[in-house]
Amino acid sequence: MTIGTERLQRRMARGAAFLGSEVAILGGAMSWVSERHLVSAISNAGGFGVIACGAMTPALLDTEIAATKAMTDKPFGVNLITMHPDLFELIAVCTKHEVGHIVLAGGLPPKGSIEAIKETGAKLIAFSPALALAKKLIRSGVDALVIEGMEAGGHIGPVSTSVLAQEMLPEIADQVPVFVAGGIGRGEAIAGYLDMGAAGVQLGTLFVCATESIAHANFKKAFIRASARDAIASVQIDARLPVIPVRALKNASSELFTAKQREVAGHLDGGRVEMAEAQLQIEHYWAGALRRAVIDGDVEHGSVMAGQSVGMVKREEPVADIIAGLMAQAAAALEARAT
Repeated sequence: MTIGTERLQRRMARGAAFLGSEVAILGGAMSWVSERHLVSAISNAGGFGVIACGAMTPALLDTEIAATKAMTDKPFGVNLITMHPDLFELIAVCTKHEVGHIVLAGGLPPKGSIEAIKETGAKLIAFSPALALAKKLIRSGVDALVIEGMEAGGHIGPVSTSVLAQEMLPEIADQVPVFVAGGIGRGEAIAGYLDMGAAGVQLGTLFVCATESIAHANFKKAFIRASARDAIASVQIDARLPVIPVRALKNASSELFTAKQREVAGHLDGGRVEMAEAQLQIEHYWAGALRRAVIDGDVEHGSVMAGQSVGMVKREEPVADIIAGLMAQAAAALEARAT
């Protein structure tokens, strides 16, 4: 074992032990992409796969968890969206299958959800875009945190990964395992965040073009051709309708989203929907737009959600090779720092 590999294993030990995996790499939950095939492949390769529940019904999630368990005997988790109307039923499905880790994403956990998850015995991972919220979530009983910067694909916050890491890791990394996410494309970056106190990382964009990913060939080609500056954030057009920005590859879907915002804002103004329902309509729009691109291959009118690390996706390759390459890069970086 090289000095770099030994240093890498030591720095990842806490995160790997928490996840029950060989390496402390969480698979980012990407709707339509993070399903049984990719999730099981990540876990089988030593990482920690996470099912993206997204807008699934409890029955669909039940089927997906069972199918994933049939493809791997390694640990994996389930990502649940906090605004899902059936959140507590989804938690019950996870409990039925003895899912060991549940990730809550998409906003503040609703009242009772943290307690409901903790009662199942599952470990709870939550997202935090700010230090004050991170401290509050830790006090509430979460077992680990993901801090994700604006370089990430899909729904994003306003602050970069590097700034979040500098601000938050010194304050909270000694309290719970913290996984850094957003814009990570090489092992050298992983080594850097581990040195800063992270327990591990979460990666999404790098896994989209995995051989095991069911994403349409057109979707994968769009990733391989893209550069970092092609992954742009959506724009909010009406201050009365707060929408979380989404980072995706630039295409005609930007105009379609603008039209959807105007439509929903009109319903809101007319009193035809409440704010919660309006925001849910936006989320359903994204789910459909993403499906058009991922499953149907319409990469011009569908949403090609991608992080800025997309410029570092060069080819289609097996998950095991992606993880091995990242680990080799991280070990080499840590070895260089030891000399």
